[in-house]
Amino acid sequence: MTEETIFEDSSGNVFADLGLEDAEELFTRGKIGIQVIRLLKQRHLKQREISDLLGIPQPEVSHLMKGEFQRFSEGKLLTFLKRLDTEVTLHLRPRHGGNQVGETVVSL
Repeated sequence: MTEETIFEDSSGNVFADLGLEDAEELFTRGKIGIQVIRLLKQRHLKQREISDLLGIPQPEVSHLMKGEFQRFSEGKLLTFLKRLDTEVTLHLRPRHGGNQVGETVVSL
């Protein structure tokens, strides 16, 4: 007898699929953090060099490189992108059914 594998459709946010309260925040941190790691790996920097570049202690670099993004706010992760010479543009628009008008683009 074989068991049939059951699949579930994903919402696109693993944290929401797990039912976590702060799923959107965790997902945002993850997306930003992964980009920070990609940029750092492209530069082939040592942790001490990353520490100097990002302005954080070396132990925090270790946490960052392990993907422990919950240790950093979205703002801090965006600051890391700026220190890595990355232009950051935010697109602000109402959620479905929101009462705001239009869309705003902010460059940081």
